[in-house]
Amino acid sequence: MLAKFNRKLAVLVTSGVGTMACAYIFAAIALISLPKAIASHDVIVIVSWIAQTFLQLVLLSIIMVGQQISSEKVDRQISETHAAALAEFELAKIEVAELKQISAEVHQLLKDIQSKIK
Repeated sequence: MLAKFNRKLAVLVTSGVGTMACAYIFAAIALISLPKAIASHDVIVIVSWIAQTFLQLVLLSIIMVGQQISSEKVDRQISETHAAALAEFELAKIEVAELKQISAEVHQLLKDIQSKIK
């Protein structure tokens, strides 16, 4: 029961955080503290703001969006490959049937030739 809830919550959070809208919201939240970081005139504070506040908040969502796009591309390629493989399989089945027919005809011709020789 708890595991099912945790999975649903994880999917819900991931779906929400993995959007560009969320990236924009995170950027806006991060920018709230930018004036104080700049006003401090402390390089360490400014670098910390960039690394720990802006990049971590904003890049999280952007990376998730990128991964989702990459995943969709891979899924599409897998689907196309599967469809092509099925088409090739169907073609192979037709070719096998034709080869069986040719083989039967050759076999019959050999029987006919053999019966005429006797």
